[in-house]
Amino acid sequence: MNFQQSLTIDELIQLIGHPVTVKGDNSVRVTGINELHSIQNGDLTFVDNEKYFTRILQSDASVILINNAEVECPEGKVLLITEDPLLDYITVVKHFAYFTPQNTSIHPSAVIGEGTVIQPLVFIGENVRIGKNCIIHSNVSIYADTVIGDNVIIHSNSTIGADACYFQKRPEGWVKLTSCGDTYIGNNVEIGCNCCIDRGVSGTTYIDDGCIFDNLVQVGHDTHIGKRTLLGAQCGVAGCTYIDDDCKIWAKAAVNKDLYIAKGTVLLALSAIDKDVKEEGRTLFGMPADDANAKWREMAMMRKLPDLFRELEELKKKLP
Repeated sequence: MNFQQSLTIDELIQLIGHPVTVKGDNSVRVTGINELHSIQNGDLTFVDNEKYFTRILQSDASVILINNAEVECPEGKVLLITEDPLLDYITVVKHFAYFTPQNTSIHPSAVIGEGTVIQPLVFIGENVRIGKNCIIHSNVSIYADTVIGDNVIIHSNSTIGADACYFQKRPEGWVKLTSCGDTYIGNNVEIGCNCCIDRGVSGTTYIDDGCIFDNLVQVGHDTHIGKRTLLGAQCGVAGCTYIDDDCKIWAKAAVNKDLYIAKGTVLLALSAIDKDVKEEGRTLFGMPADDANAKWREMAMMRKLPDLFRELEELKKKLP
């Protein structure tokens, strides 16, 4: 999320609301706020787990909330040493991305293109833009800051731009990382009934041109779905995953978080991907998914195991 005006380090500390220790170049200005997966130069971000220290410190972030005073500050960056980086990060997010109650079905700030049909009982939030010649069927909810292109069809009961499922477990319960990102739906997209596309935590959930979603599809936060990709019924794509163009993810298939799926990948029904797919045009099957032909041969061999076991037992009986 980019700020309309940049902040000085002192102004940022005022927003945090309590003293922090500053290490680094105090003249750096903050132009936005992003979490791990969407960081850009000028951003404020946070890290509270040593597992991610190196990744965050080597990122493009200009200002980093961190809970370790021993870490050396990289050149050109600022470290803000604080006891709870996540809660301080959330405090800043809530200053810029706050919930505004709405008492009308369509917010006055929404822009709806020529020829677009909005059926009864549709909810359209603040700063939503919908292109030309779209059909938004009844009971669809389009949350704030969503952009929808031309010739898009969204079927009944789907939700576009809901908060990301992004929580940190603590002894006292779950802490929610407030969503301040947005959602983009390209041109010529069709989204089935009861689909859910979450907004970015701090970046954009991006559905490119020509995509087709069947019913009951879930797309997680900050995910990119490439052009002309098809998602079958009841499949799910976790957050921060990049699916390239012309992929087919068939029914009840699953894609884990933070992965790259190469162009033209086909994931057959009831399968699940748990690692990057770097080679284009592969057909995958199984849990975890692998080359479909190899998986089928493996299944054929597994069916032979009982007979092989019986043969082995008979041979053992014949041994002296």
